[in-house]
Amino acid sequence: MTAKVYYVKLENGASANQQAEAISKLYESIEANSIVHKNDFVAIKFHVGEGTNVTRIKPEVIRQLVKNVEENDGLPFLVETSTLYKGERHNAVQHLMQAHRQGFGIDNIGAPFIMVDGLLGNTELAVAIHGEIHQTVNVAREIKSADVLFVVSHATGCISTGLAACIKNLGMGLASRKGKRRQHSAVLPVINTEECVNCQKCSKWCPAEAIIDQNGKAYIVPEKCIGCGECIATCRFDAVKYDFGTDQGYLQKSMAEHACGAVIDKPGKCLYFNVLTDMTQHCDCLLKCPGEKLIPDLGILASVDPVAIDQATHDLTTEAYGSGLGQLAFPEKNGMTQIEHAEKIGMGTRQYKLIEIS
Repeated sequence: MTAKVYYVKLENGASANQQAEAISKLYESIEANSIVHKNDFVAIKFHVGEGTNVTRIKPEVIRQLVKNVEENDGLPFLVETSTLYKGERHNAVQHLMQAHRQGFGIDNIGAPFIMVDGLLGNTELAVAIHGEIHQTVNVAREIKSADVLFVVSHATGCISTGLAACIKNLGMGLASRKGKRRQHSAVLPVINTEECVNCQKCSKWCPAEAIIDQNGKAYIVPEKCIGCGECIATCRFDAVKYDFGTDQGYLQKSMAEHACGAVIDKPGKCLYFNVLTDMTQHCDCLLKCPGEKLIPDLGILASVDPVAIDQATHDLTTEAYGSGLGQLAFPEKNGMTQIEHAEKIGMGTRQYKLIEIS
């Protein structure tokens, strides 16, 4: 069956208010009012951005979705989970404070923010799926109490998966801490000692305390490493790289299976938006702006199919600029693995019809 993906084009540099208007058009076009019923708990999942990151989803976009849900007599709330790495979103307290600093407080958005994996990221449920790698996956427990799930994803590159969009926002973003560790378990970074200056930033940010000093250079203890990639993101001397030989697509496949676990109990009650603006090489986990735009802004997509919307993201960027977003960001990573695997396990279809909304 062919999925429908709705598309509102935006000019490069479109304002936050223009993006919010686009979201509202998509909400109406996809008839989200048929998904949201009176008194439904409607979870809105997105990424608040680390540090002073300004390329993340704009508060105006989320506020508009909240208004749309309230007009349908739904009960909207914002949701997120804690990160593996040590940053401003490592636990619920710090994460909620960061959300407020980034403009996502209840006073500005009009809806409460709930950390669905609890205080420390370990409030979880084991969900049964028909996966290739997993038969059960660990997801944030409170997401299962929501009647409806909206997923607003900022499309970017990603050092771990090539492409970061809807499937990653679901799979990584709604997994418990245990689920996140399982996804990263097959990808291990290594230190290039010739480039290492022993600045110790990587050891400071390592959540597993797996990096030690060995003969005046950083050394990653394989038995302790969880493969989260924080050392790669923090190194400024290009001294840390993934050992790609340790991963044959496991991370992306595991991520897709965790995404499946997050939505498997909500058939017909999920709506996905991909925001194709400020598309940078790195995702919004970096402390500051994660680089210049790789490509000019394109617009915003909406669909009830998470596979189709990520496929459309890849196709639109390929059509406009010759290569998909993930390929442009990290040519050595095949970001299509996650999309292909999500289709294989029944999350959706890569076949879609693009419907442009004016």
